[in-house]
Amino acid sequence: MISRTTSPAPPNPCFVLGAAIVLPGSGHVALGVPVRGLRFLFFMVILAWVTAKIAPADASFIGRHAGGVLIYALSILDAYKIARIRHAKWVHNTRQGSNSASGDPQLDL
Repeated sequence: MISRTTSPAPPNPCFVLGAAIVLPGSGHVALGVPVRGLRFLFFMVILAWVTAKIAPADASFIGRHAGGVLIYALSILDAYKIARIRHAKWVHNTRQGSNSASGDPQLDL
C-alpha cells in the first residue's frame, strides 16, 4: 500500500486578495514569491512616475498616476490567480489522496 503525505494547505485565496489590496506586493509575499511582488512594486512606482511626468497638470490623481494604478490592479489579479490555482491543486491532490469509497471527503464524515 502506498501512503501519501498531504502537503500543508496553501494560503487562503481571500486572504491573499485582501493582503494584495491593502499593501501592494504583500499578496505575493504571502504566497512565498516576494521577488515577483517586488518586481510589480518596482514597475508600479516607475510607471506612476512616468505617467505623472507625461499627464497634463489638470488631470486627476488617478489620471496622473494611471500607469502605477494599472500595475497595481494587475498585481492584485496576479496574486489572487496564483493563490486560486495553488488552492485548487491542493484540494485536488487532497481528494485524490483520500482512500475513501466515495472519493469525496465531505461525504465521509
